[in-house]
Amino acid sequence: MYLLSKKSSLALEAVLDVAYNARPNPVQSKDITERQGIQSRYLEQVLQFLVKRGILKGVRGPRGGYTLARERRRLTLGDVLRVIEGMENEDEKVESTSELGEKVIQPIWAEFHHDILARLDQITLEDLCVQAQKDGVERAGGDGSDFVI
Repeated sequence: MYLLSKKSSLALEAVLDVAYNARPNPVQSKDITERQGIQSRYLEQVLQFLVKRGILKGVRGPRGGYTLARERRRLTLGDVLRVIEGMENEDEKVESTSELGEKVIQPIWAEFHHDILARLDQITLEDLCVQAQKDGVERAGGDGSDFVI
């Protein structure tokens, strides 16, 4: 079974939280921590990385926080995971030292990874926000409007 790393899972939850709750005001990291149960020491590092890579925008000031850098219908799960893969430590990746691993297993794994990302590129944050709303997930600040000009 293919499992998400802790950072990938955390990043996806944080980005989805921002996509779902950032209207009309930015989402503060402390609110994400409370809603998602994510430890703040990891969260801030991930959020800053996502800002640097163009997934999120940081908004300064007392009512500051994070918003999406692009419309949620133009941002996919594949986009987010590709960015987070760049953040993952190379030490955590296992490279084979055997000929069988290098010539047989690694190419299969690379194809599998490519197929997963291709599928995730078809799922937008808009799709997930619609699903969350259908599933009755409460938005911060109540229902609020989902209207952007």
